[in-house]
Amino acid sequence: MINFTIYKTLHSSYGKMRLNISCEIQQGELATIYGVSGAGKTTILRILAGLLQAEKGFIEIEKQTWLDTDKYINLLPQKRDIGFVFQDYALFPNMTVRKNLEYALEKEQNKDIIYELIDMMELSQLQHHKPSMLSGGQKQRVALARALVRKPKLLLLDEPFSALDNEMRIKAQDIILKMHRHYNLTTILVSHDISEIFKMSNKVFILDKGVITKHGNPQQIFFSQELSSKFKFIGDVIAIDKEDILYVVTVLIGNNMVKIVAIEEDIKELIPGDKVMVASKAFNPLIRKMKFE
Repeated sequence: MINFTIYKTLHSSYGKMRLNISCEIQQGELATIYGVSGAGKTTILRILAGLLQAEKGFIEIEKQTWLDTDKYINLLPQKRDIGFVFQDYALFPNMTVRKNLEYALEKEQNKDIIYELIDMMELSQLQHHKPSMLSGGQKQRVALARALVRKPKLLLLDEPFSALDNEMRIKAQDIILKMHRHYNLTTILVSHDISEIFKMSNKVFILDKGVITKHGNPQQIFFSQELSSKFKFIGDVIAIDKEDILYVVTVLIGNNMVKIVAIEEDIKELIPGDKVMVASKAFNPLIRKMKFE
């Protein structure tokens, strides 16, 4: 189990903000931290990794203490058993794919893990290429493979799909889920994509201005309890068009465009770009804006 409490004063677009959280994550879970930009998501990952100092805090991973400010314990990043995939992947530009992975090996560690990861990530044809020759999706796979070289106790993913198109994003999600299960990892993902969270996460923490306001599984957090229906999908509003006395709402769900007929009451709070839940009840599609308070 991972147990951590973090307190740190931040300066964000909201002004002075106090990050003050306490979380528990079970071994083998994939947990997501969800919140708007500036809420403190990346700061949490950096403190867990030891890249940023908390003013006060406690981090325990599988009964090993990484941080205890009361007892002046603060393990260096290299002493913490983590893998970290950054938004920009942070690959060494002067090294080939293989050399990037080998650099992450511990002293005297068996190199068989390099062959295993290159094979599982389908990097065999790219292993002698440098990052400048790779696509965004290929760089993402290399960054993930490098993070897994030491088979870490904790994998940290800071919006790793943000630079990918939708097709590559789906493939990358599948790869991460495969690695998470294969190595029985405990993973913390930072994401603002609700469909991604539903696909990948066991647990979600809603972070608002430095405070966890809600936590639970994705269904508990995002599904409206007022809608009892057989099918529910998450999507983005692309357009809202009025046709006579009704409205047609175009919603992007995955790679598919869905048109929903709605009345004025259903769309009065909607604008293009909103996240919505589309539900089917007795073949009558319903649409609701997603709210997280």
